Amino acid sequence: MTIQRTYEEINTKIRSGKAVIVTAEEIIPIVKEKGIEKATEEIDVVTTGTFGPMCSSGTIINFGHSDPPIRMQKVWLNDVEAYAGLAAVDVYLGATQLSESQGMEYGGAHVIEDLISGKKIKLKAISQGTDCYPRREIESYITKESINQAVLFNPRNGYQNYNVAVNTSDRKIYTYMGILLPNIGNANYCTSSQLSPLLNDPEFITIGIGTRIFLGGAQGYIAWEGTQFYPQMLKGEEGKAIYKGGTLAVVGDLKKMSTDYIRAATFKGYGVTLVVGIGIPIPILNSKIMKNAAVKDEDIWTEIIDYSFPHLIKPSLGRVNYKQLREGNITIRGKNVPTSPLSSYAKAREIAQRLKEEILRGKFLLQEPIQKFPKENKFKSLLEIH
Repeated sequence: MTIQRTYEEINTKIRSGKAVIVTAEEIIPIVKEKGIEKATEEIDVVTTGTFGPMCSSGTIINFGHSDPPIRMQKVWLNDVEAYAGLAAVDVYLGATQLSESQGMEYGGAHVIEDLISGKKIKLKAISQGTDCYPRREIESYITKESINQAVLFNPRNGYQNYNVAVNTSDRKIYTYMGILLPNIGNANYCTSSQLSPLLNDPEFITIGIGTRIFLGGAQGYIAWEGTQFYPQMLKGEEGKAIYKGGTLAVVGDLKKMSTDYIRAATFKGYGVTLVVGIGIPIPILNSKIMKNAAVKDEDIWTEIIDYSFPHLIKPSLGRVNYKQLREGNITIRGKNVPTSPLSSYAKAREIAQRLKEEILRGKFLLQEPIQKFPKENKFKSLLEIH
């Protein structure tokens, strides 16, 4: 019998407490034992999770008006500049923006974490003044309770399948993939592999604009395709597919989030980033979706890239699967190289489990996308025109 479910059928089962939910880890032995068709018949939803550095993140904040009012033109939060070209008292604070006094030790991501945790944040703003906004400067303190809105809006999160980073040069280099030791002394990667959301629905059959997600400990939504959205499917070793290039723009209420799933981080020699926890439920509408959601580490391949090369397009040193990466060592050019993840598999597992429990309690319903992502996209580089 061919199974074909709808979102409403699954949501009805969730509301009545009859839905069967498993994580992307738990589905693997089920499919191995029962096969794709039987597992499709029995399982309604597979939950996924990822927890890793996502630089393209930030928050939109509305402070409320002072008396007399000010149209803020330059704004600093704990000495980190926020972009104020939105309205009188709206700003966008980027996660990677650095403190003007502390440099790489503190940045926008730290302000976001401090705000979530309930700490007081020092606000400084200046303006040229206008008739309707006569005030020219203000210094005060804000908390998440004192402001009107704090909306996490991240233009590019959940990268589908990132490269493995290595360094063939004879010096240590500092990158967004961490510190890379000379002469291929280590290999860093940053994907939660078989738990990763965009590797469990690699063709974006169920993930699109409007999808309800777990975001930073609260419910959020996919707002759009992420910036640099450039989905590709390459042929890997033994005919296995390499999916890469998918990204998500996500949005949610920062006030409801938790520092368990949103954390600031500093990469030595590179700067500040925000570590974001995302979980996406995959509705099992048919057997094709089930097959994708049951993907195993050994079937997910990625490229080994030399980050010592200074240009945008960097050389590939081969391909590797996530089973090999998670074992702690891979072989590159005949050399045994230790591997390290920048993302946390344990936290990804926790997020997938937490999302599973929320759905089982009827607290989290599935939302069908209101629009699918494009099947193809062009990746454009910046041209230097003189």
